[in-house]
Amino acid sequence: MLNEDVLQEFIFECQMRKLSDRTIKSYKNANLRMMKFLREQYQIRELEQTHHLSIKAYIKYQIDQGRSETYINRNIICYRCFFNYCVQEQYIQNNPMDKIKKQKEPIIMIETFNNEEVLRLIKVFKGSRFLDVRNQLIMVMLLDSGMRNSEMCNLKMDDIRGTHIRIYGKGKKVRYVPVTPFINKYLIRYLRVREGYIKDKLSYQTEYLFLSQKGKRLTPEALEHILKRAGEEAKVRSHIRVSPHTCRHFFAQSQLKNGCDLYTVSKLLGHSKVDTTKRYLQSMQDDDLMEMAAKTSPLMCI
Repeated sequence: MLNEDVLQEFIFECQMRKLSDRTIKSYKNANLRMMKFLREQYQIRELEQTHHLSIKAYIKYQIDQGRSETYINRNIICYRCFFNYCVQEQYIQNNPMDKIKKQKEPIIMIETFNNEEVLRLIKVFKGSRFLDVRNQLIMVMLLDSGMRNSEMCNLKMDDIRGTHIRIYGKGKKVRYVPVTPFINKYLIRYLRVREGYIKDKLSYQTEYLFLSQKGKRLTPEALEHILKRAGEEAKVRSHIRVSPHTCRHFFAQSQLKNGCDLYTVSKLLGHSKVDTTKRYLQSMQDDDLMEMAAKTSPLMCI
């Protein structure tokens, strides 16, 4: 069987499983690049011809091209998912990815916003128009809930449940985060303005919490643009990327600094493993760790 033909079948299976468009795109593009390399360098077109040594050669090629360990590991995940499917469908007996290990990733220091930058980001959108009120709530919720970009865009009205918010995360896993007093203040204002904005507009996708100017569900790309604009106007330090993910970093590190335990932060972020959350702790400065240790001093608590 041709590799590309099986890949089409695999992508269809991913669509049937209702994986996110971004995940499916990653699976498709990563495997297509790998298959192109095998075809051009080794004349490998058939699934049965694909060997772990040829895949290792492609990984070595990526290393020589200066690709980061994180980038390569993401690709390896995509290859593994594809070949797992091939084994599952009994197209091959042996999985070539069984003999391929991930790259060892360096510990990256995750730097995020300081408190002054956060206050300026929230104040960027201070008008009374629908878009200003919406964007201000978006900033507040990203910073005070740790939600991912796609999770926020997919929020529906019935996900707002009084004291908490229901979030459908990766793999359709459900988790809850609290409606903090800070979120609630801006949420009440937004819902009031939103009600007037959508009144008598039957074509609007009113089941979603955050709507575009034309009444459609807000897209991740639009949300990224909102954050980029806010970062420019708030004059965030140039080396700090203003994005929804950086807001997650701020949320995680702030929770840890304020004394929240690692397990709880992990659950709030929707991480499947606590090890993922540990990266935020490893990125904290020594001064922050000393301050945390002083707050939890054993003798001071006696």
